[in-house]
Amino acid sequence: MLAGLQNINFEFGARTILQDATWHIQPCERIGLIGYNGTGKSTLLKLLVGEYQPSKGTVERSRGTTIGYLHQDLLSFDTHETILSVALGAFARVLELEKLIETLGVELEKTGDEKILHQYSDCLQEMDTLDGYSIHHRTEEVLQGLGFSNEDLQRPYKEFSGGWRMRVLLAKMILQQPDLLLLDEPTNHLDLPSIEWLEKYLLHYKGSVVMVSHDKYFLNRMVNKIVELYQQELHIYSGNYDFYEKEKAVRMELQQKAFENQQDYIRQQERIVERFRAKASKAAMAQSIIKKLDKLERIDAAELIRPNIKINFRVDKTPGKVLVELKGINKSFGKNCILKNGVAEIERGDKIALIGANGKGKSTLLRIIAGEEPFEAGERKWGHNVSESFYAQHQLESLRLSHTILEEMKECGSQLNDLELRGLLGCFLFSGDDSDKKISVLSGGEKARVALAKVIVSKANFLLLDEPTNHLDLHSCELLIEALNNYQGTMMLVSHDRHFIAKTTNKIWEIVDQEIKEFKGGYEEWVAWKERMAKQKIVSTNSQTPSTPAVEKVADSTVRPKTPPATQAGAVDKEKKKELQKAQKRFEQVERSLAEWQEKKQQLELKLSDPGIYSSKDVFLETEAAFTQANQQIDQLNKEYEQLFEKIMNATDTP
Repeated sequence: MLAGLQNINFEFGARTILQDATWHIQPCERIGLIGYNGTGKSTLLKLLVGEYQPSKGTVERSRGTTIGYLHQDLLSFDTHETILSVALGAFARVLELEKLIETLGVELEKTGDEKILHQYSDCLQEMDTLDGYSIHHRTEEVLQGLGFSNEDLQRPYKEFSGGWRMRVLLAKMILQQPDLLLLDEPTNHLDLPSIEWLEKYLLHYKGSVVMVSHDKYFLNRMVNKIVELYQQELHIYSGNYDFYEKEKAVRMELQQKAFENQQDYIRQQERIVERFRAKASKAAMAQSIIKKLDKLERIDAAELIRPNIKINFRVDKTPGKVLVELKGINKSFGKNCILKNGVAEIERGDKIALIGANGKGKSTLLRIIAGEEPFEAGERKWGHNVSESFYAQHQLESLRLSHTILEEMKECGSQLNDLELRGLLGCFLFSGDDSDKKISVLSGGEKARVALAKVIVSKANFLLLDEPTNHLDLHSCELLIEALNNYQGTMMLVSHDRHFIAKTTNKIWEIVDQEIKEFKGGYEEWVAWKERMAKQKIVSTNSQTPSTPAVEKVADSTVRPKTPPATQAGAVDKEKKKELQKAQKRFEQVERSLAEWQEKKQQLELKLSDPGIYSSKDVFLETEAAFTQANQQIDQLNKEYEQLFEKIMNATDTP
């Protein structure tokens, strides 16, 4: 065990966060920590690192266990150092050794002292043991994986925004390679390519990882265990998020049956007591039954208690067929060209996801469409009867801290009175006196709900949403998905949450080579199309007849190879072709095996979702072990699949 909680109680004032909670984190586990907003997920992580102390029970940590903790409070850190220097701080001992070796080397040249020579040799040996000579390469690799360019590495940390600063601190933390990595919403400030890179990195991470996330795709791909914080208790599930959802439904069903059976038993016993209580000969038996019922541990009804945001987007008027038309839009930031002759149309009923890497101009394009960003050339033309509403991350920051929630809502120009606004805020979990709370005391999630409520009040027929799921828990995301699916207007959104994109959009926009590329279909169709295009590229490249290699000129006429150059080149090409064919054959085998294991996994998931399986402990354990094995096989095959894919791509790209 690396760390854990043993019979923990923890309270904030009169509010209980945890009651008699026990949880042990084992080596090599990847755990998703989930729960509704405000249940105490971040508090739980702070208990593990010792920032908070429990009122009862113990926090356990193995001797020598190192813990890395990434959280939003780290953004208060500031420095003039470059981001490369900040990330290299992960290797404090190696940097210390570098300076010491340099100093000892200078002294050794001057004196030739044997004692200094031994010290110098010891430092070199320790440097080698710590793999200190590769730290710059490793740090650059991690920073680039998280979306930084080569030019960015030498820029001061101070110049970057909060989201990019968080990436630098994440890079530093994963380079430290602690035994246990605690990540609080790590995907909040990452774009899709960076999330995919982080997934690959963490899948091969040697330590254990606990992550709080609202991203279903991320949790499904990343975790092998779910820990749910629900009603002051920890509920543990062995599997990913999809498994948790099915297993929880089964547990709730079993609990409800047990509750109903117990209620039937109680009613039956109470009838016996009522019938025989007055009879002297049966009074003792009746009293015995009453005592037994008093001692009975009551089972609660399987009622799911959760905060339900009531989101209902209203549309006031119907727009024309085309809402926005972009013609020849040019946009640059200095030398960085974002759009060149950008052309696009947004039609009534479109639900568009604008995706791609950070820095490609997604939010800029969204602001251009909203009329909040100037551009150098071209035209943005509004259609008939368009009323837009723009939800963006900067709007959370633009909420006036001195205002109460109610005062902030009044500024929307909705013409609703106080009573109607309080009713709407009640739908967003601001009940009673909560409406009179100052914006300054709200959490990130609460501010997001206020900003979302302001969008709804507007009754717009065109929504522009920039990262709307940040700060929302998984359940609130599902409610937002449902509301957007029922929304009768047109919508464009920027999001890194792949589940959210897949469930809400019918078109994909991507900025490629400063142009807007449109895909008419949902996110999953777009991903499948991209994969198909990549495979077709491999097939078309391989089907082409290899051209005759050119005879290489020998620079030095006096040195000639034993075999003619053309023959040598041909032999090399033949060997490469043989290796490529071998890789392609294995690629097809792995693809078939993956399909077989995934089908087997689905069958096992169905088996595990059957309540009858839990009546036999042996059958359940055997099925669970087979499910775990299937997951492991799929992970291994996915890894090999990616390696072979890269190998084939590299081979076909080589001239």
